Amino acid sequence: MSLTVSNLYKKYGEKTVVDHLSFEMPKPGVYALLGTNGAGKTTSIRMMLGMLAKDGGEALWNEKPLNTATCNVGYLAEERGLYPKYALMDQLIYFAGLRGVSKADAKKRIAFWAKRLEAEEYLYPNAGEEKKTASGKGKKGKRQKPKLADQLSKGNQQKIQFMIALLSDPELIILDEPLSGLDPVNTDLFKNVIREEIAKGKYLIMSSHQMATVEEFCTDITILDRAKPIAQGNLNEIKKSYGRVNLRLKTEQDVTAYIQAAGVQLLGEKEFEYQLKVTGEEQANCLLAALISNQVPVITFDLREPSLHEIFVEKVGHASEGE
Repeated sequence: MSLTVSNLYKKYGEKTVVDHLSFEMPKPGVYALLGTNGAGKTTSIRMMLGMLAKDGGEALWNEKPLNTATCNVGYLAEERGLYPKYALMDQLIYFAGLRGVSKADAKKRIAFWAKRLEAEEYLYPNAGEEKKTASGKGKKGKRQKPKLADQLSKGNQQKIQFMIALLSDPELIILDEPLSGLDPVNTDLFKNVIREEIAKGKYLIMSSHQMATVEEFCTDITILDRAKPIAQGNLNEIKKSYGRVNLRLKTEQDVTAYIQAAGVQLLGEKEFEYQLKVTGEEQANCLLAALISNQVPVITFDLREPSLHEIFVEKVGHASEGE
C-alpha cells in the first residue's frame, strides 16, 4: 500500500490557499503536515479526502484515486463534528454503518473503544447500576437517559470523535489537531492509542501545532507557510543538516563572561542555566575547555540538533520576512 499526493492546488478568487503540495508515503508510518494558522493544512486534508474540490493535483491510494471506495480511511477533524442533540451511541452506530460496519460488529467495537478510551460512563450510563442490581445488592434506581453530545466537555467529545475515526479499523488515519482540548491524562491516553495504531502498521497523517508531540511520532514532514511547502523530507535528515548547534549549559555560578569570550550566542538564561547557539562542536568544546580549566563546576553540557519547534520557527520566520 502507498499514498501519493501530487501537486494539490486550491484557489479562492485571487487567493491561493494550497500551492502545489506533493508528498509520498510508500510505507506505514506517520507523516506530519505543519504550518501556522491558515497555512493550508486542513484544506489540503479535505482535498485529499474528496471533501473539497481540487483546482489541481491528485491524491492516490495504491495508484487509485483516494476515496472511501478505494481506502478504509478514518478521519478525526479539528472541528467538533457530532450532532449535539442525538444520543452518542446512536451516532457511533450510524457513523460505523457509513463505513460498512454492521450494527452487531459496531456494538462490539464501540464497547472495546469505550473501555480503551475511558468513555464507558458516557455510552453506558446504567452499566454500574445494572451490575449492582444483578449482584443482589441495592435496588434498581431510575434509568439514566443516554448522553447527548452537547452534554460532554470538549475533551470528551474529542474521545467520541476519535472512536468514530477508529471504528472501521482504517488503513489510513488522518488526525487534524488530535490532542486539542485534552488534559494531560487524556493526552497520554490518546498518545498511547496512536502508538498502538502505528504498531499495527497503519498509515497516519497528523496535523498539529504541538511540535513536541509531532516529533514523538512523525518520520517525515511538510511545513507549509502561506499555502506553500517551504520544508519537506525526513525529519531526522532535516535535523542532521543543521548539525549539533544547540547547547544547553547548566553550572553553579554565573558564566556569562566565558560565553561572551568564546563568541557563543546566548539565547536565554535562568538561574545559571543557559540556552546557547554555537557554530559547531569546535566552538562548544572551546567553551567547555575554558570552564574546566577555570574549575567551574559543569552540571549539564548538552550539545544537540535543533528540535522540530526550533526548525519550524526558523523556517516560518524566514519565509515571513521574505514576503
